[in-house]
Amino acid sequence: MYRVLKAVLGPILWVIWRPQVEGLSYVPESGGAILASNHLAVFDSVFLPLVVKRHITFIAKSDYFTGKGFKGWLTRVFMGMVGAIPVDRTGGDAAHASLGTGRRILSEGQLFGIYPEGTRSPDGRLYRGKTGVARLALETGAPVVPVAMLNTGELQPIGKRLPSRARVRMRFGPPLDFSRYKGMVGDRTVERAVTDEVMDALRGLSGQDYVDEYAAKIKQQRDD
Repeated sequence: MYRVLKAVLGPILWVIWRPQVEGLSYVPESGGAILASNHLAVFDSVFLPLVVKRHITFIAKSDYFTGKGFKGWLTRVFMGMVGAIPVDRTGGDAAHASLGTGRRILSEGQLFGIYPEGTRSPDGRLYRGKTGVARLALETGAPVVPVAMLNTGELQPIGKRLPSRARVRMRFGPPLDFSRYKGMVGDRTVERAVTDEVMDALRGLSGQDYVDEYAAKIKQQRDD
């Protein structure tokens, strides 16, 4: 389904948004790798698979796969197109389930996509990363390729139903190797250092202002 939808819809999306991509050669041609991206809009999960030739697997909350009616069907098709797999994130073991999925994908020599911020940026700034990306890198030895989405938040701000037709821009950076921390999985100081290095790479690629707070916390404060 992933390949079919990409083959059918990919050329259409490419013509409409004409992605401008830098550093795509940093994505390895084979073997497991983590693509760690900032997150500005839902369409980030469309444009990233669109420009990368290899299959990328994302995780998505299971609610996206259980909707009813036309909207539910459309959402399931969209999730299939971007290679997402359902994960129940409501229980206490949700984080472990997500990481387990990532380990499996990487052990099979595939690409695993992750948004270290955990949710979309509420205001276009780059927020503190969660340490799941570090744990995956340390447990599997997979390189982390930082990916900066540069203007997708302007194409489809939170609350806007349809994206504009402005040109999409994204930038890939050199793979980050954390083999120097081999055997240090579970060390919170190391995992935070690895995560911060990933976020620093994203900040350099994207030019975003950095906020040393979790995006979800900021969203919650605004809702309150």
